[in-house]
Amino acid sequence: MNRADKALKIGEMLDELYPTTPVPLNHSSAYTLLVAVMLSAQTTDKKVNEVTPALFAKASTPEQMSKLDVDTIQALIREIGLAPTKAKNLRKMGQQLVEGHGMRADWDYLESLAGVGHKTASVVMAQWYGIPAFPVDTHIHRLAARWGLSKAKNVEQTERDLKILWPEDTWNKRHLQIIFFGREFCPARNHNLSQCQICSWAATQKRIREEMRG
Repeated sequence: MNRADKALKIGEMLDELYPTTPVPLNHSSAYTLLVAVMLSAQTTDKKVNEVTPALFAKASTPEQMSKLDVDTIQALIREIGLAPTKAKNLRKMGQQLVEGHGMRADWDYLESLAGVGHKTASVVMAQWYGIPAFPVDTHIHRLAARWGLSKAKNVEQTERDLKILWPEDTWNKRHLQIIFFGREFCPARNHNLSQCQICSWAATQKRIREEMRG
């Protein structure tokens, strides 16, 4: 089965499993979504959702965040991975947004903000502004390789590969569906590919043997 046929079948299965794709990070604005996604790097969404209520109670806008000192921000997000670096970035990002007159759907602008890379900007563009994007994190990168959809060595190339395989109007939901599937059915470790409802037919025999060997 070629990549295009695999992508079509996988897409149909994901649509059936996940007809709705709510954003797993709690937020109330483009800015709070941006903050939550930035905090989620190397941290679970569950932990981010536990931390952000207290953070947003003090700083739910760029103006409020820019006025907090870094130590206060760090204390509020101390349970998050890379908290010291993220605290510095949050304050600087708040200052940058104040100077730039707030949030807007502009790729270059969002990616210029402290602590905001292409993947983070992509989530905000897709899930808040509704602009087609395909945010690829390490989980999607891993599953794309498992399923034989991409041989890319980095997330940037994986993103390009997946954008070719699926129609643009599916990108915003597809990336979330893959994340949901990975969490529910397709973990990184101790996963029997031969019994997975997608890996069992999408993964190559070479990939199955490699992962069984660990």
